[in-house]
Amino acid sequence: MNDFSYTQAATAKEATGILKDQPTAAYIAGGTTLLDMMKANLLEPPQLVDINSLPFKGIEQTKDGLRIGAMERMSAVGEHPLLVQQFPAVSQSLLLAASPQLRNMASIGGNILQRTRCGYFRDAAFPCNKRVPGSGCPAIAGDNHNLAILGVSESCIANSYPGDLSVALAAFDAVLTLENQKGKQRRVPITEFYLLPGKTPQKETVLEPGELIVAVTIPTATHAQRSTYLKVRERSSYAYALASAAVGLDVQGGTIRSARVALGGVGAQPWRSREAEKVLTGQPATEATFRAAATAALREAQPRSENGYKVELAQNTLVRALQQVAGA
Repeated sequence: MNDFSYTQAATAKEATGILKDQPTAAYIAGGTTLLDMMKANLLEPPQLVDINSLPFKGIEQTKDGLRIGAMERMSAVGEHPLLVQQFPAVSQSLLLAASPQLRNMASIGGNILQRTRCGYFRDAAFPCNKRVPGSGCPAIAGDNHNLAILGVSESCIANSYPGDLSVALAAFDAVLTLENQKGKQRRVPITEFYLLPGKTPQKETVLEPGELIVAVTIPTATHAQRSTYLKVRERSSYAYALASAAVGLDVQGGTIRSARVALGGVGAQPWRSREAEKVLTGQPATEATFRAAATAALREAQPRSENGYKVELAQNTLVRALQQVAGA
């Protein structure tokens, strides 16, 4: 790990001002992702700016939905009664992630910004287009068993977001509030926040230099209240998803009035499947409908040498999640 200076920012203006003057500095909240990468010498910020004192906290009901401060910890949010009642899939996505110790430390904003777990990205001995653009992507022909099959490119097939929370947030139309160095805020739907790798895999989000995530707002909806998050992994705890599904249904008289579907573990970003939603909407809540939706969700998959199993796994995960929500 490199030597670095440490500053506790008292205000957002102070924090963003430091990064304006020192663009290679880094914000730190829980540090559960940043410190891992610093220990592996993948990031070497000369200065860490502690943002734990910033007033980006609170969980409150607003006219736009449930607003969650970016500095709230994963465990507190996942267990909050308003989230459990209104967005069970989001609550489950938080409580199925990592370990209790990490959930007690990790912030919501930091979790949204966690980096890929691709072994080639995490090992500086290998080339990686995310770390050094133009150096290559050894995962394409190498160990890719846990990497993406949707939204990939010839430059990168690593999952840009390996976690659970943003998968559920993508399903339920969450919107991020961002604040820049001038104190101005903008709202970005989380489905537009992450960037596909394309030819520039080093660019993972639309965050501008020094910009902070302030809060996330999830609109209240019937399909969000009737929802679940299903995660399939290699062991029962403290493991990343091989495939996951966040789904919500509004079912009246056996017919699906509205549906929300997002997949994790299979996309180059949290993967909102509007194709699956179209298949579901207006149809009976039956296994045949669910399987048709799962087929649509994975139709554009591009599996590689070792991750072809994810197509069927993701389809079955989605069907099972839909069955759970529908009570089928």
